[in-house]
Amino acid sequence: MKKEVWFGLTIMALVVLSAFVLLPAPSEMTNGHLGLLMLALVVVAIMLGFPTAFTLMGMGMIFAWIAYKSQNPDLAVSQTLDLMVQRAYSVMSNDVLISIPLFVFMGYLIERANLIEKLFKSMHLAMARLPGSLAVATIVTCAIFATATGIVGAVVTLMGLLALPAMLRAGYSVQLSAGAITAGGCLGILIPPSVMLIVYGATAGVSVVKLYAGAFFPGIMLATLYVVYVVIIAKIKPHMAPPMSAEDRIVPLPAFAQVVSKDVSNTVLPGLIGAIKGKRNVAVPMRELLNHLGIALLPALAVAAIMGTIYFKVTAPLPVEAVEGVVAMGGELSETSDDQEAESVSGLSEPEADGLQTPPGTAEVAKVEAAPAAEPAKAPAPAAVSAAAETPAAQAERQPAPMSFWIGLASCAVALAIFYAYFSFVRLEIFKMLLGSFFPLALMILAVLGTIVFGLATPTEAAAMGSLGGLLLAAAYRRLNYVVLRESVYLTAKTSAMVCWLFVGSSIFSAAFALLGGQEIINTWVLGMDLTPVQFMILAQVVIFLLGWPLEWTEIIVIFMPIFIPLLPHFGIDPLFFGLLVALNLQTAFLSPPVAMAAFYLKGVSPPHVTLNQIFAGMLPFMAIQVFAIVLLYIFPAIGMWLPEVLYK
Repeated sequence: MKKEVWFGLTIMALVVLSAFVLLPAPSEMTNGHLGLLMLALVVVAIMLGFPTAFTLMGMGMIFAWIAYKSQNPDLAVSQTLDLMVQRAYSVMSNDVLISIPLFVFMGYLIERANLIEKLFKSMHLAMARLPGSLAVATIVTCAIFATATGIVGAVVTLMGLLALPAMLRAGYSVQLSAGAITAGGCLGILIPPSVMLIVYGATAGVSVVKLYAGAFFPGIMLATLYVVYVVIIAKIKPHMAPPMSAEDRIVPLPAFAQVVSKDVSNTVLPGLIGAIKGKRNVAVPMRELLNHLGIALLPALAVAAIMGTIYFKVTAPLPVEAVEGVVAMGGELSETSDDQEAESVSGLSEPEADGLQTPPGTAEVAKVEAAPAAEPAKAPAPAAVSAAAETPAAQAERQPAPMSFWIGLASCAVALAIFYAYFSFVRLEIFKMLLGSFFPLALMILAVLGTIVFGLATPTEAAAMGSLGGLLLAAAYRRLNYVVLRESVYLTAKTSAMVCWLFVGSSIFSAAFALLGGQEIINTWVLGMDLTPVQFMILAQVVIFLLGWPLEWTEIIVIFMPIFIPLLPHFGIDPLFFGLLVALNLQTAFLSPPVAMAAFYLKGVSPPHVTLNQIFAGMLPFMAIQVFAIVLLYIFPAIGMWLPEVLYK
């Protein structure tokens, strides 16, 4: 046999022997101890490379049969098969999991639309003046693309083909280049819409909508920390990230821009307006000038639309005051009508002469008295009340805008003035590149997340709209064809089947673990330690961090989260906050050796001189940043909990 097989079998034998040494004697061993042994065997089997889903199912069925056999040997087989069917059906009937194939399909379509090359180039030019601009552009591109796709392997592989050669040619160190690509590519499992958050929500019974809202700011915080680290390293050690040369920052200008910048002005707005008004635009078509003027005014129009929407929102009439006015006015009208009716009935009012106006309500009352059986009485009072009630509501005055709005408006005006003062034709070309690469992706991501977070659609409905957006983007970039569609559908089915079988295996495994009493032993052991909530949180996060070294995030969530979740109520810990900490912690699962999948993805497309040890060394500082982000989130929980609390009070 191969050395690797002998090595794996040796490790498994050592773990089994250690388990038998640490566990009680066979005469004292209970089913709960068998559950702990099952947990150890599953972890070792996964480390040896056995398929996770089928390992969980196989171990779960074997140990479930052992548990049932100890109670009733005659029914053990049928009860084990019933358990498998029930757990599989419960996974199939879980509505939350429907969004997984839709989000995955959206990601594969966007990946094949070939947006990442344009996005990286435009981001690189837009951030050219920043220290370490190539690495910063790599992290931002990875974050945006990973958010849109959520597929870590695809993002790391594509950026390894695109950004790694560019950074190595520019003189960047191998470690910094590898760390920026792998860390940025893993952000997709944290920043919504994330498949990992859906899996955690389905496992822990937490709302996916709240998880998406809570993970938004921690994801941005982590990406910002990556960028700050790269900028600091580039400042302190310029040899690791040399500044971009002037030749590389050159952006070729179209013919009209060369003419206008030379003859009129190098600034966009004065140049285009001057070319339109003056006689110096002879060599430039008017249509081209107007088109580019419209493109240049897009930031101002966007700010005007946003601030206008905010203004109408903050100055809207208060509905409570309008309702109170309608009620009071209705009461006065009804009292007046009652008085007039009483006067006419008592005969105190004299008949009106012809041509004079009849008091309201008198004619109707007289008509009702004269012919009570001929025609049913009409009630004008409610109509009058409703008409009078609608008038104040329609004429309600708008509220004055608060001072904060005017401060924000003034700040936006100053920012726009500074922006257009330095908005040259070179920057206009970079802005056009961003319009063709960054903004379509950003709009689609914001549309999907906005509909989920603000309650306009469920995650499944938003995922369906995201899939439609992926189709439209691929069609807009002329990449939608039969081959792309077939590959996307095939990979989506493959990934979705893996996730669903993983859920089935996890469900069977957790049921067997509970039947054997393993969960009860762990609960008794943890509660017997008499930990405070802080100590329990630290213990749980340390365990998850250590598990991230040999295991991937899928195994950690489906195997170990069902063990931690039942303990949370005892310590008074919100499962939502715990899930956000776990989501940040599980970033280490992709960056921690020896099973750091991001490193292997990057190694597969790297030049031969880039070694796996160099990639691991480059990932370690970003792992430290992840630990620092976990500490920040724990010290300041409002980073993750503020948005869910504001939106879902």
